[in-house]
Amino acid sequence: MEAALTGPGAPFAVVRVEDGVNAGSLVYADGPRTLREFVEATWAFGDRPFLIAGERSYSYAEFFAAASALACRMTGTYGLRRGDRAVVAMRNHPEWQIAFWAAQLAGLVAVPLNAWWTEDEFTYALDDSEPRVLLVDGERLPRVAGWAAKNGARVVVFHEEGAVPDGVERYEDLPAPDPLAAPPEVEILPEDDATIIYTSGTTGRPKGAVATHLAQVGAALNPRYHAAASMLGRGIIPGQGPAPVSLLTFPFFHVAAFTGFYAAMAAGGTLVLMRKWDAEEALRLIREHRVTHYAGVPATALQLLAAAEHAGDGLESLQMLSTGGAAAPPDLVAQLTARHGDRIEPRNGYGLTETSGGVLANFGAEYRLHPAGVGRPTPATEVRIAGPAGEPLTEGEVGELWLRGQSLVRGYWRDEAATAQAFTDGWFRTGDLAVVHEGRVSVVDRIKDMVIRGGENVYCVEVEAALHDHPDVEDAAVLGVAHPVLGEEVAAVVRLRAGATVTVEELRAHVGRSLAAFKVPAHVLVRDEPLPRNPTGKILKRELRGSVEAEVRRAVGASDHGRSGE
Repeated sequence: MEAALTGPGAPFAVVRVEDGVNAGSLVYADGPRTLREFVEATWAFGDRPFLIAGERSYSYAEFFAAASALACRMTGTYGLRRGDRAVVAMRNHPEWQIAFWAAQLAGLVAVPLNAWWTEDEFTYALDDSEPRVLLVDGERLPRVAGWAAKNGARVVVFHEEGAVPDGVERYEDLPAPDPLAAPPEVEILPEDDATIIYTSGTTGRPKGAVATHLAQVGAALNPRYHAAASMLGRGIIPGQGPAPVSLLTFPFFHVAAFTGFYAAMAAGGTLVLMRKWDAEEALRLIREHRVTHYAGVPATALQLLAAAEHAGDGLESLQMLSTGGAAAPPDLVAQLTARHGDRIEPRNGYGLTETSGGVLANFGAEYRLHPAGVGRPTPATEVRIAGPAGEPLTEGEVGELWLRGQSLVRGYWRDEAATAQAFTDGWFRTGDLAVVHEGRVSVVDRIKDMVIRGGENVYCVEVEAALHDHPDVEDAAVLGVAHPVLGEEVAAVVRLRAGATVTVEELRAHVGRSLAAFKVPAHVLVRDEPLPRNPTGKILKRELRGSVEAEVRRAVGASDHGRSGE
């Protein structure tokens, strides 16, 4: 199967680059070399629906005309030039796609910013990237208008009906796009920067990861490869059948969304958008638009399955349920299979801001057999499991996951020290601990999250998976807390499902039935409120750590006091 896709002359054949930014890496031999080439090809889809949000929709032709018109305005009226930065900051409006692709057609560097950021967080990224134009929605305008006025940046605001400050243009007031107009004539090279995407900042201040055009088109081909491999695995010839209709719930500024919208655009598919996540509304949209592909974080996928079961909705049109952005609990695929058999294909994977999206994928029958893994790499991605000195480890040994390939970023924006620390001879050091079995990769923990208890390594991910396996547990996070003798011991924070009756000791016993005694949490803390997560579903353990350590100290102190008074 793989030879049919990657052999000489096949659509996903790769070659090794000898020099330049990608020296030593594998890259796809064919396909586009810039994002402008990639998006120009979508014009051929014409009147096919591309973006649907409520009552508003754009066909591919309407989208491309609007993006071309805005690109021409930026290079003409605004005088922007190749390499200038263009910030895109809005929720998942269809116009986010128009703004992003207008920047690519104009040869600008798109800087998608987190729509949930505060004014201070926006100011940090704006000071860092120094954009000359800001493409924002009305909700974001108050948070960036002051910076733009102070720094002389142009602003185009979308979905703003009220008055706007001087120097700000309302997108709705601009001339209607000419459906026959071409994008501006700009020379764009594969090695030019295409995007600066800021890391989630779960371990510190966000860093701007810079991807070239060649990297981003590699990221666009990666999901196409996995889709083709999935089809062949099910006995389907790739490229046949109707185009996908995807309910994409990731925020557009996150690389998990890039994987989703690249895949849809390459196939002439439709993206159905939501203003905010709501499981019942998602069910309605799936029914109304005959959605075939669902993509979101594991938490929303589980909520969708629960809502469908409660409503007696068989999700008849759905063909694939894909998760990303955070580790998927192993019971997710079990729930999907129990309710829908093998009709809906499960898919998860692994990717980072620094890989421009997903580079490993686990899907279909293999995912059902190995639900704890994140799958296999694309042809243009190489995997190394490295020891402390960077030495390659053998199969079955746990070490740091290193990646190399076309879609990797070239480094961090104006941060040579961080770039040198993260990249070694073209390999990116992910900071994740992983193991390989028969070509399949499993991520077992973040290096910084691993608990070392009395010299024994405890991988938080496997303890979290054991907790998730209990039917009364809705969410769980595991971390280490200080211990005077052992160095660290294991603590867990859990949120139980409504009506749950399980006790702390029963949860510890449940974990002990599948894991060694030293991995069983010494402390299990039950919370009523949701665990803190970032917009893409990753648990923010730094926000938990202080309160957990304080609660453990109080519990230990009370226990010691009780013993001393006996």
